[in-house]
Amino acid sequence: MIEAQHAGVTSFAGVQRAREYVRMHADRFVRELTEFVRFPSIGAQPQRAGEVLRCAKWLANHLSGIGLPWVRLVKTDGHPIVHARWTRDANRPTLLIYGHYDVQPVDPEKEWRHPPFHPKVVGRDLYGRGACDDKGQLFVHVKALEAFLKTSGALPINVHCVFEGEEESGSSSLEKALVDRPQEFAANACIVSDMSMPAPGRPAITYSLRGSWSCEIEVTGPRSDLHSGVFGGVAHNPLQVLGEVIAGLHDDLGRIDVPGFYSNVRSWSAQERAYMRRVGPSDEALLRSAGARAGWGESGYSLYERATIRPALTINGLSGGYQGAGPKSVIPARASTKINFRLAADQDPKEVERSFRRHVARVLPPTVTARITGDIAARPVVIDREHPVIEAAIDACRRGFGREPVFLRSGGTIPVVSLFQERLGLPLVLLGFALPTDGMHAPNEKFHLPNFFGGIATSIEFLAEMARRRDLRPR
Repeated sequence: MIEAQHAGVTSFAGVQRAREYVRMHADRFVRELTEFVRFPSIGAQPQRAGEVLRCAKWLANHLSGIGLPWVRLVKTDGHPIVHARWTRDANRPTLLIYGHYDVQPVDPEKEWRHPPFHPKVVGRDLYGRGACDDKGQLFVHVKALEAFLKTSGALPINVHCVFEGEEESGSSSLEKALVDRPQEFAANACIVSDMSMPAPGRPAITYSLRGSWSCEIEVTGPRSDLHSGVFGGVAHNPLQVLGEVIAGLHDDLGRIDVPGFYSNVRSWSAQERAYMRRVGPSDEALLRSAGARAGWGESGYSLYERATIRPALTINGLSGGYQGAGPKSVIPARASTKINFRLAADQDPKEVERSFRRHVARVLPPTVTARITGDIAARPVVIDREHPVIEAAIDACRRGFGREPVFLRSGGTIPVVSLFQERLGLPLVLLGFALPTDGMHAPNEKFHLPNFFGGIATSIEFLAEMARRRDLRPR
């Protein structure tokens, strides 16, 4: 009976019924996504904890409403994990669908053309914080599941939905759950949609992500702020010291000037770099996307290579001294900066942290003290492009978008993805539907709705293709 039911779901007719359902309910899907985006679920801001919880409850209720029989709101030390399952046939593969319902802060809010949590459809785009990162992309798969459940009463394969509320702040609660209870997340593959495709209607499969390590350095000098007229030239200024430390973090060629930093950075063949030049964005396209006048960074590499296969160090924030209007003659007692490292293949965040701490200790003058607080850490990810689950994703893209997907690298980091790969041993499909112009993390974030529906079609095809392929079945 189960086998016959699955055959009906995965047949051409079953898939077409699901896709027709999407076409019939397209307007409702957009309304529901708009409602989802309306929640100000900024997981990193403690004052938003109530809104994050309301968003999680809404998502859990929605998953129940589309027909998933097992849905739980898993409590953690941080924000809850929304976990849903449809597991009916041990002979079918199990897919873990990962996404996150937390969003980035909206600063600077004055640059938004529409209020960030009053989502609005303008033309063929839905504007709002989280529209593409990651609520819209997460919702792609939810709507594909709905389409099957409402037309066939079953899914082609077993499914786990794991949606967290802390991706933008490091995924610590989900990491703990994966380490403590790995059996609860057992699957045969994992799909993640939280990245970009190069152009409207042009699907892409991401095959690498950079790792990450973030920290904050606080430099302390005198016990309290000092009058610069009385003590200028006497007491060393912590803000000056910090500025000099920051200025020394790159050499004249744009390389990170921390001894040992590049020891484990993987080198790539001329063939791989030629492929990247052929399929990746040009320097001009990246500069247009960034709104930058000229490129900067490590010499000897294209901008696309710098952003994907090479590491980077960025200063994310700097504070110290007087910030108000008008002058104030003061030597600040302390200064701080937030720094983020993006790590290339084979770099270990722990080794990078040790190298950086040694470097700061070596260059810091004895007139001040420094405290380094480490934060988000994630290992780089490289995907096996020859795995059968990737072949299934290629076929799904062909049928969902009507075009062959391109393989692209991403310079971004999704902290939990490396855990799925290393701790759970899951083959990964990184299948993003956002555009480079959709403004992830920026004001006026949006999601291109034709990509939303192309993504749903692709997800429907992917679920069916996973069921058809014998090389993806449990052994």
